Amino acid sequence: MIDIIVSKEETGQRIDAYLSEKLQDISRVAIQRWIKDEKIIVNGKKVKSSYKVVDNDKIQIEKEEPKEIELKAQNIPIEIIYEDKDIIVVNKPKGMVVHPANGNPDGTLVNCLMAICGDSLSGIGGEKRPGIVHRLDKDTSGIIVVAKNDKAHINLSEQIKNHQVQKVYIALVKGIVKENEATINMPIGRSTSDRKKMAVTEKGKEAITHFRVLKRYDKYTLLEVKIETGRTHQIRVHLSKIGYPIVGDTVYSKGKNEWNIEGQCLHAKSLKFKHPITEKQMELQAKLPEYFVNILEELKNREIA
Repeated sequence: MIDIIVSKEETGQRIDAYLSEKLQDISRVAIQRWIKDEKIIVNGKKVKSSYKVVDNDKIQIEKEEPKEIELKAQNIPIEIIYEDKDIIVVNKPKGMVVHPANGNPDGTLVNCLMAICGDSLSGIGGEKRPGIVHRLDKDTSGIIVVAKNDKAHINLSEQIKNHQVQKVYIALVKGIVKENEATINMPIGRSTSDRKKMAVTEKGKEAITHFRVLKRYDKYTLLEVKIETGRTHQIRVHLSKIGYPIVGDTVYSKGKNEWNIEGQCLHAKSLKFKHPITEKQMELQAKLPEYFVNILEELKNREIA
């Protein structure tokens, strides 16, 4: 049971919107369902989703337990960039979810890694996220490092937390970017209008993205992108905010494009980090997926000097 007391400053908000802001891991739709099922009550009484909270309201939430997901190893082809007894680095294909969740119970990177590594994955991420130190969006392809033991996991997590891991991405965006290079420093948080999206917001967390132009084409620009912070959807949100959405991104732009591809043209090209056990400097790269290479090949005759 979760108990929340409404403050004077929070008075007047719809309860579904209010709780979706308070409980950022729970969608507004889920909250509306809980209200309908009377798992959320206010001052001991049931309410509707349209109820507006007032000062000193006592909200009680009977939180649902997450459904158990049975993990299984699956032989899914994947490019292994590097592997030793402590870590494995792979080139995640576009369209693959990193770890199982409701709606994506299998076919994930974790299912794939279980077939490759067996039980040799760190348990720190829990049963559903063994070895997972960082993530990529479903439709972002590219390099990702996974820990095979807890010591490696802890060390890599600390490197990421302390901004010691350098991540470089390649993005094809709509529009001709004027600056040769620039830094975007805008805070990112959960969107108040759509809980499934992120947005630039004053109440968000610090987010810093650096980019430089690799090539300009008629109507498009190819960028190299480096991030200092790792906010959810950071690159996609920042580039869309400054007017250069990533080609194919259906969440932060209309997604329509002349190649009819679905999902963003965003690829995690390289990772630079210290090996978590040997402390050797590692600099590894993942080649661009074939569809991305083909698009760039088509754009060659449209390059702007």
